[in-house]
Amino acid sequence: MTTKKGLTGRRLFGLCVVALLAGMVSFAALVLITPLPQPVVPTATKVYDRKGELVASVFVENRIEIPFSEMPQHLRDAVVAIEDYRFYQHLGIDPVGLARALYHNIRAGRVVEGGSTITQQLAKNLFLTPERTLRRKFLEAVLTEKLEIRYSKDEILKMYLNTIYFGEGAYGVEVASQTYFGKHARDLDLAESALLAGLIRSPETYSPFKNPKGAKARQHMVLDRMVEVGYITREEAQRAKAEEIEFAEKSVTRNFAPYFVQYVTDVVRRIRPDITEADLARSGFVIRTTLDLRMQRAAQRALDAGLGQGTPDQRGVRQPQGALVAIDPRNGEIRAMVGGRSFFESTWNRAVLARRQPGSAFKPFLYAAVLSAGYPPTSRQMCAPVSFPGGKPGEVWTPTDYRVDYHYREMTIREAIKISDNVVAAKWASIVGPGRIARFASAMGIRSRLDINLSLALGTSPVTPLEMAAAYAPLANGGIYFEPTAVIEVKGPGGEDLIGGGGVTVPRKSYRAIDESTAYVLTSLMKSVLEPGGTAGHVGWRLGRPAAGKTGTTDLYRDAWFIGYTPDLVAAVYVGNDDVSKPVGRSGGSIAAPIWADFMVEALRGEPPRDFPMPPGVVVERVCSVTGLRAGPTCPSYDEVFIRGTEPAMECPGFHWWADQTTSGDEGEGVSPGTGEAGEAAVEGVRPHRRSTR
Repeated sequence: MTTKKGLTGRRLFGLCVVALLAGMVSFAALVLITPLPQPVVPTATKVYDRKGELVASVFVENRIEIPFSEMPQHLRDAVVAIEDYRFYQHLGIDPVGLARALYHNIRAGRVVEGGSTITQQLAKNLFLTPERTLRRKFLEAVLTEKLEIRYSKDEILKMYLNTIYFGEGAYGVEVASQTYFGKHARDLDLAESALLAGLIRSPETYSPFKNPKGAKARQHMVLDRMVEVGYITREEAQRAKAEEIEFAEKSVTRNFAPYFVQYVTDVVRRIRPDITEADLARSGFVIRTTLDLRMQRAAQRALDAGLGQGTPDQRGVRQPQGALVAIDPRNGEIRAMVGGRSFFESTWNRAVLARRQPGSAFKPFLYAAVLSAGYPPTSRQMCAPVSFPGGKPGEVWTPTDYRVDYHYREMTIREAIKISDNVVAAKWASIVGPGRIARFASAMGIRSRLDINLSLALGTSPVTPLEMAAAYAPLANGGIYFEPTAVIEVKGPGGEDLIGGGGVTVPRKSYRAIDESTAYVLTSLMKSVLEPGGTAGHVGWRLGRPAAGKTGTTDLYRDAWFIGYTPDLVAAVYVGNDDVSKPVGRSGGSIAAPIWADFMVEALRGEPPRDFPMPPGVVVERVCSVTGLRAGPTCPSYDEVFIRGTEPAMECPGFHWWADQTTSGDEGEGVSPGTGEAGEAAVEGVRPHRRSTR
């Protein structure tokens, strides 16, 4: 006879079975109808120099994905053994593993073993937030089963090993291998693989950099577990335990050119507005750039040495600051860019963003206008007090030279450039006009807005170091301008062309900025700056090759510049305080020029010296140092270059009774090293010259 109590029990059991079956059917249906989200695994973007050397990684999570074939078998076995030894038997969720973990945790009175399978961990990493709710746990179970349905076990393990965190900022086995051992994952041995596998549970706790004893103990645990599950023999485990592992030197994530990389990411986003900053940090792009890593290192060393220790300002940023940017004048490719002392102190890229008055470094644009107007290098202006109408009614502008001195004599264009005379430059500016000077500057590469007044010739309009380097480049390249270029190509994570190749074309704007004969003659004149007596004559000898350039210093020594070039490389150096009201206290010749020379010597080491090729539109004439006419047999003389048609037609008669009022265009004394440019519009430091008798 069936009792009422027994009947109730069977009904309750039946209801439980029905509920369980219904739940299982509902769960299975939910697994089938729930779409598997597209996994988004942040992957580092790699930035390379023009020779294929890694410059930097841009990332949210530093990760490099590798194929399953590059993951050694003993690495896979080590991870499976310690994290989920029933991985190849269960269907994603392992009831046996859950029960075992629960038993061990209850016995220990704390959590000593996790119950999550490799597939569950992958589902969390790919799709879920770290919140701890029942809804999230249920969704984790659903997504785990979806992964098991969609992918094979090996595919799941590959994704897991490419995404899991190993500590020290390393995501995935490839970056972890490079971080801890300085090698690729494919080259790991058993001992190293076991150590990496042991990190997964608690990367910070078992880091060999922070806790070598703990890391070793954890490695032994992994090896013992591999023996238990039959992956290796006890002898193999003992040999691995006895191995002395050689670790890589711990270092911060390398970035050899942080200011340049910052500039490159801006350029990429400008060319492809659809690529966001987040894309660059997460999508695993490969960016090939124009940078030369060897030159970049030389630039950083030169700037560091030239600036010295410095003094921190109220923000903790050492002052004075500086910038150096180098360009190949033959194609506009940026070879080096340093935007300050330290990117960690200040991310403001002075090479690109610092707009400062260039002082006398702007004068080449003036003299390009003068030469192109038909005036030869032997043309002269008197260095004596002179005033010009200012920009406002009743205002007067009186240019002066160093310490308000005047030479009280005529001066050739060559000498005026060599010693950087301001009065002569101002007179030439009044002849050709500031509008013409501005047009030449713009054509040659200056993109900043220029104030159209006479003082423009002396560098009163702010510009950037990158602009100045680009605008000097036509002088080194026969008058042809190339827009500065930093990016060669960008490829997506699948190798597809995004920029360059079959993708969006990299802008390569080029045109003739000035006549090649004008460029050559002006370069010849600017060579004098680096010769004895020039404002940078004390560093010119160090290069051991033909070079030209120009110093610049602004009012009260606030900023110091030197821009110089060879046929192969042009480099601009800027030095100044971020607070423009605080003078740097040095001239371009005394601080910027030595930095430039240090860089150029290293950057061009191993390159054969090359002179600027003379175009057919240039002629060389022997001229009288006193009159500038063709030299006669009794004349003190020197060779001068001319744009064809502007050379002197008349021979000097040889009467030099007025010679005490003149001097040789390239033989007058220049400034002493350490003196330099100062004055409202970058007055170059000069002393009154003695008469030359040669």
